[in-house]
Amino acid sequence: MPLQRLGRLLLSRIGCDCPLCGARVAGARLCPGCEADILAAEPGAPPRCPRCALRLVRGTACCAACLGVPRSFARTVAAFDYQPPADALILMLKAQRRLSMAPVLARLIAAAIARDGPLPPDVLLVPVPAGRASLRRRGMNPAAEIARGLAAELALPLGRGVLLRRREAPRQTGKNRQARRRGAVGLFACAGGVQGRHVAVVDDVMTTGSTADAAAGALLAAGAAGVTVLVAARTP
Repeated sequence: MPLQRLGRLLLSRIGCDCPLCGARVAGARLCPGCEADILAAEPGAPPRCPRCALRLVRGTACCAACLGVPRSFARTVAAFDYQPPADALILMLKAQRRLSMAPVLARLIAAAIARDGPLPPDVLLVPVPAGRASLRRRGMNPAAEIARGLAAELALPLGRGVLLRRREAPRQTGKNRQARRRGAVGLFACAGGVQGRHVAVVDDVMTTGSTADAAAGALLAAGAAGVTVLVAARTP
Protein backbone atom coordinates (compact mmCIF):
# COMPACT_ATOMS: atom_id res chain seq x y z
CA MET A 1 0.00 0.00 0.00
CA PRO A 2 1.44 3.45 -0.90
CA LEU A 3 2.61 5.43 2.13
CA GLN A 4 0.14 8.23 1.38
CA ARG A 5 -2.83 5.85 1.45
CA LEU A 6 -1.49 4.13 4.54
CA GLY A 7 -1.17 7.48 6.30
CA ARG A 8 -4.74 8.40 5.43
CA LEU A 9 -5.98 5.02 6.65
CA LEU A 10 -4.22 5.41 9.99
CA LEU A 11 -5.42 9.00 10.38
CA SER A 12 -9.00 7.98 9.68
CA ARG A 13 -8.92 5.62 12.66
CA ILE A 14 -7.56 8.09 15.22
CA GLY A 15 -10.18 9.58 17.50
CA CYS A 16 -10.38 13.38 17.21
CA ASP A 17 -12.74 16.19 18.12
CA CYS A 18 -14.80 18.02 15.50
CA PRO A 19 -13.05 21.43 15.28
CA LEU A 20 -16.38 23.29 15.29
CA CYS A 21 -18.59 21.56 17.83
CA GLY A 22 -16.22 19.26 19.72
CA ALA A 23 -18.12 16.06 18.94
CA ARG A 24 -15.98 12.94 18.76
CA VAL A 25 -15.06 11.94 15.19
CA ALA A 26 -12.76 9.41 13.53
CA GLY A 27 -9.88 11.23 11.92
CA ALA A 28 -9.27 14.83 10.83
CA ARG A 29 -12.77 15.83 9.75
CA LEU A 30 -15.93 17.58 10.82
CA CYS A 31 -18.76 15.67 12.38
CA PRO A 32 -21.53 14.79 9.89
CA GLY A 33 -23.79 17.54 11.22
CA CYS A 34 -21.21 20.33 10.96
CA GLU A 35 -20.07 19.14 7.53
CA ALA A 36 -23.65 19.18 6.25
CA ASP A 37 -24.20 22.67 7.69
CA ILE A 38 -20.99 24.06 6.16
CA LEU A 39 -21.66 22.63 2.71
CA ALA A 40 -25.31 23.68 2.63
CA ALA A 41 -26.10 27.17 1.36
CA GLU A 42 -28.09 29.44 3.66
CA PRO A 43 -31.85 29.27 3.01
CA GLY A 44 -32.66 31.52 0.08
CA ALA A 45 -29.01 32.03 -0.90
CA PRO A 46 -28.61 32.76 -4.63
CA PRO A 47 -26.56 30.43 -6.84
CA ARG A 48 -22.89 31.03 -7.53
CA CYS A 49 -21.27 32.49 -10.62
CA PRO A 50 -20.06 29.43 -12.59
CA ARG A 51 -16.77 31.16 -13.39
CA CYS A 52 -15.67 32.63 -10.03
CA ALA A 53 -18.18 31.16 -7.50
CA LEU A 54 -19.36 34.57 -6.26
CA ARG A 55 -22.97 34.62 -5.09
CA LEU A 56 -25.04 36.06 -7.94
CA VAL A 57 -27.64 38.76 -8.04
CA ARG A 58 -30.89 36.93 -8.63
CA GLY A 59 -31.83 36.59 -12.27
CA THR A 60 -28.26 36.81 -13.60
CA ALA A 61 -26.21 33.97 -15.09
CA CYS A 62 -22.76 35.44 -14.42
CA CYS A 63 -21.36 38.04 -12.05
CA ALA A 64 -20.50 41.54 -13.24
CA ALA A 65 -16.78 41.06 -12.58
CA CYS A 66 -16.56 38.02 -14.87
CA LEU A 67 -18.61 39.77 -17.55
CA GLY A 68 -16.41 42.87 -17.38
CA VAL A 69 -12.98 41.24 -17.37
CA PRO A 70 -12.22 37.91 -19.10
CA ARG A 71 -10.93 35.22 -16.74
CA SER A 72 -8.15 32.78 -17.57
CA PHE A 73 -9.84 30.01 -15.59
CA ALA A 74 -13.04 28.36 -16.73
CA ARG A 75 -14.65 27.32 -13.45
CA THR A 76 -14.36 27.70 -9.69
CA VAL A 77 -15.53 25.23 -7.06
CA ALA A 78 -15.83 26.72 -3.57
CA ALA A 79 -16.78 24.58 -0.59
CA PHE A 80 -18.31 27.42 1.44
CA ASP A 81 -18.59 31.19 1.85
CA TYR A 82 -15.93 32.89 3.95
CA GLN A 83 -18.12 33.83 6.87
CA PRO A 84 -18.89 32.43 10.34
CA PRO A 85 -18.73 29.72 11.45
CA ALA A 86 -16.88 28.17 8.49
CA ASP A 87 -14.23 30.90 8.31
CA ALA A 88 -12.90 29.59 11.64
CA LEU A 89 -11.54 26.55 9.79
CA ILE A 90 -9.38 28.79 7.58
CA LEU A 91 -8.19 30.82 10.56
CA MET A 92 -7.25 27.66 12.46
CA LEU A 93 -5.00 26.64 9.58
CA LYS A 94 -3.50 30.03 8.69
CA ALA A 95 -3.41 31.94 11.96
CA GLN A 96 -3.15 29.12 14.50
CA ARG A 97 -1.03 26.87 12.23
CA ARG A 98 -3.18 23.84 12.95
CA LEU A 99 -2.10 21.60 10.08
CA SER A 100 -4.87 19.14 10.94
CA MET A 101 -7.29 21.62 9.32
CA ALA A 102 -5.77 21.02 5.88
CA PRO A 103 -7.32 17.55 5.41
CA VAL A 104 -10.59 18.88 6.88
CA LEU A 105 -10.70 21.62 4.23
CA ALA A 106 -9.61 19.17 1.52
CA ARG A 107 -12.50 16.89 2.44
CA LEU A 108 -14.93 19.81 2.17
CA ILE A 109 -13.59 20.75 -1.28
CA ALA A 110 -13.93 17.13 -2.40
CA ALA A 111 -17.53 17.10 -1.17
CA ALA A 112 -18.20 20.36 -3.05
CA ILE A 113 -16.84 18.81 -6.26
CA ALA A 114 -19.15 15.84 -5.79
CA ARG A 115 -22.00 18.30 -5.25
CA ASP A 116 -21.24 20.67 -8.14
CA GLY A 117 -20.01 18.27 -10.80
CA PRO A 118 -16.87 16.26 -11.59
CA LEU A 119 -13.51 17.57 -12.69
CA PRO A 120 -12.09 16.72 -16.11
CA PRO A 121 -10.34 13.34 -16.23
CA ASP A 122 -6.67 13.10 -15.25
CA VAL A 123 -6.63 16.64 -13.85
CA LEU A 124 -3.39 17.83 -12.25
CA LEU A 125 -3.67 19.58 -8.88
CA VAL A 126 -1.37 22.59 -8.49
CA PRO A 127 -1.27 24.73 -5.33
CA VAL A 128 -0.81 28.48 -5.45
CA PRO A 129 2.74 29.12 -4.19
CA ALA A 130 3.14 31.27 -1.09
CA GLY A 131 5.45 34.24 -0.88
CA ARG A 132 8.64 34.13 1.18
CA ALA A 133 7.24 36.45 3.86
CA SER A 134 4.18 34.24 4.29
CA LEU A 135 6.32 31.11 4.50
CA ARG A 136 8.53 32.70 7.15
CA ARG A 137 5.50 33.86 9.14
CA ARG A 138 3.57 30.58 9.04
CA GLY A 139 6.23 27.99 8.37
CA MET A 140 4.04 26.39 5.69
CA ASN A 141 1.95 27.15 2.62
CA PRO A 142 -1.79 26.69 3.41
CA ALA A 143 -2.66 26.11 -0.25
CA ALA A 144 -0.02 23.39 -0.57
CA GLU A 145 -1.21 21.66 2.61
CA ILE A 146 -4.81 21.65 1.34
CA ALA A 147 -3.71 20.45 -2.10
CA ARG A 148 -1.79 17.57 -0.53
CA GLY A 149 -4.90 16.48 1.34
CA LEU A 150 -7.07 16.91 -1.74
CA ALA A 151 -4.72 14.80 -3.88
CA ALA A 152 -5.07 12.00 -1.33
CA GLU A 153 -8.84 12.50 -1.03
CA LEU A 154 -9.45 12.37 -4.80
CA ALA A 155 -6.54 10.09 -5.80
CA LEU A 156 -5.24 12.74 -8.21
CA PRO A 157 -1.66 13.70 -9.05
CA LEU A 158 -0.17 16.71 -7.29
CA GLY A 159 2.15 19.01 -9.24
CA ARG A 160 4.79 20.26 -6.82
CA GLY A 161 6.85 23.18 -8.06
CA VAL A 162 4.76 23.61 -11.21
CA LEU A 163 3.79 27.19 -10.35
CA LEU A 164 6.56 29.56 -9.29
CA ARG A 165 6.43 33.09 -7.94
CA ARG A 166 8.38 35.46 -10.13
CA ARG A 167 8.48 38.16 -7.46
CA GLU A 168 7.19 39.04 -4.04
CA ALA A 169 3.87 40.87 -3.92
CA PRO A 170 2.59 43.23 -1.22
CA ARG A 171 -0.14 41.91 1.06
CA GLN A 172 -3.53 42.17 -0.58
CA THR A 173 -5.60 42.59 2.58
CA GLY A 174 -7.74 45.71 2.39
CA LYS A 175 -7.06 46.39 -1.28
CA ASN A 176 -9.85 46.85 -3.80
CA ARG A 177 -10.41 44.74 -6.91
CA GLN A 178 -8.39 46.98 -9.23
CA ALA A 179 -5.40 47.12 -6.88
CA ARG A 180 -5.45 43.35 -6.41
CA ARG A 181 -5.57 42.81 -10.17
CA ARG A 182 -2.61 45.13 -10.75
CA GLY A 183 -0.62 43.47 -7.98
CA ALA A 184 -1.14 40.00 -9.46
CA VAL A 185 -0.10 40.81 -13.03
CA GLY A 186 2.91 38.69 -14.00
CA LEU A 187 3.14 37.25 -10.49
CA PHE A 188 3.55 33.60 -11.53
CA ALA A 189 5.49 31.49 -13.98
CA CYS A 190 5.06 27.84 -14.89
CA ALA A 191 7.98 25.43 -14.68
CA GLY A 192 6.37 23.10 -17.24
CA GLY A 193 4.73 19.72 -17.14
CA VAL A 194 1.23 20.95 -18.00
CA GLN A 195 1.24 20.70 -21.80
CA GLY A 196 -2.16 19.48 -22.97
CA ARG A 197 -3.37 18.79 -19.42
CA HIS A 198 -6.24 20.26 -17.49
CA VAL A 199 -4.98 21.84 -14.28
CA ALA A 200 -6.86 22.54 -11.05
CA VAL A 201 -5.35 25.43 -9.11
CA VAL A 202 -5.83 24.95 -5.35
CA ASP A 203 -6.03 27.81 -2.85
CA ASP A 204 -7.54 28.43 0.56
CA VAL A 205 -9.64 31.55 -0.09
CA MET A 206 -10.72 33.42 -3.23
CA THR A 207 -11.48 37.12 -2.74
CA THR A 208 -11.50 38.78 -6.17
CA GLY A 209 -9.99 35.97 -8.26
CA SER A 210 -6.95 38.04 -9.25
CA THR A 211 -4.42 35.58 -7.83
CA ALA A 212 -6.19 32.60 -9.39
CA ASP A 213 -6.40 34.44 -12.71
CA ALA A 214 -2.67 35.20 -12.71
CA ALA A 215 -1.89 31.57 -11.89
CA ALA A 216 -4.23 30.32 -14.60
CA GLY A 217 -2.70 32.69 -17.14
CA ALA A 218 0.79 31.32 -16.46
CA LEU A 219 -0.45 27.73 -16.81
CA LEU A 220 -2.27 28.42 -20.07
CA ALA A 221 0.80 30.19 -21.45
CA ALA A 222 2.77 27.01 -20.70
CA GLY A 223 0.32 24.89 -22.70
CA ALA A 224 -2.32 23.80 -20.20
CA ALA A 225 -5.54 22.74 -21.90
CA GLY A 226 -7.70 24.49 -19.30
CA VAL A 227 -7.78 25.61 -15.70
CA THR A 228 -10.28 25.06 -12.89
CA VAL A 229 -9.92 26.74 -9.50
CA LEU A 230 -10.61 24.83 -6.28
CA VAL A 231 -10.91 26.82 -3.07
CA ALA A 232 -12.13 26.08 0.41
CA ALA A 233 -13.79 29.47 0.82
CA ARG A 234 -15.15 32.28 -1.35
CA THR A 235 -15.61 35.74 0.10
CA PRO A 236 -19.23 36.88 -0.28
